[in-house]
Amino acid sequence: MQIKDQFDPDLRKIIKKKKQVAVIPVGSIEQHGEHLPISTDSDIVTEIAKRVSNKCNFLLLPTINFGVSFEHSPFFNLSVKTLTLQKQLIDLGKSLVSNKIQRLVILNGHHGNQTALRDIKNKIERETKRKIKVFVFSYWNFIKTEFDHAGFVETSLMRAISNNVNMKKAKRGLITKNLSKKEKLRLSKLASKSFLKATKSGVWGDPTHATVKDGKKLLNEIVKNLVKASQT
Repeated sequence: MQIKDQFDPDLRKIIKKKKQVAVIPVGSIEQHGEHLPISTDSDIVTEIAKRVSNKCNFLLLPTINFGVSFEHSPFFNLSVKTLTLQKQLIDLGKSLVSNKIQRLVILNGHHGNQTALRDIKNKIERETKRKIKVFVFSYWNFIKTEFDHAGFVETSLMRAISNNVNMKKAKRGLITKNLSKKEKLRLSKLASKSFLKATKSGVWGDPTHATVKDGKKLLNEIVKNLVKASQT
């Protein structure tokens, strides 16, 4: 249920009748190569959150579209600082408590948000005096396929949920398959500071073979596993 579509009296009755779980998707606005829109992270996490909320009868809050994406400079990004994102989530946690909501799922769709979200569970629960229980998930942890940035996974997911994908411009980016763990770790650390220096093109992975069928399969896997995790 998307709360933005609800009317106040009805929503208060729903909350009073049954203990509710709120879901906040957190995305980003940043470059995703030449073939995907800058809204990719937000688009994907919004769709996943919507499907999980529908299956579990959760209250879906509007997506926080701006994340911590400074690492993508000088490519386009609209970013907020780590503390800004944390403060917004803490304030929303307090607001949910004031509205008698006691469980919150924060669903992350952008790798660069992880530092901000690392201790957000404890921060929100502490600030609300433990009146709300918080769960934090990054959706790519719920698939077996290795995650990427504008590569096979993200491009497949976008093809499954959006018409705004230009496969004619899809190009192979940084491929780490045959690299050592040490080299992968080095590149990952470099990418967290400068994605351009690590990938050269802004693409991590190979999007050229991504299909709608692959995207639907990945989406189903993610949603199925997230539903299990969020109901524990």
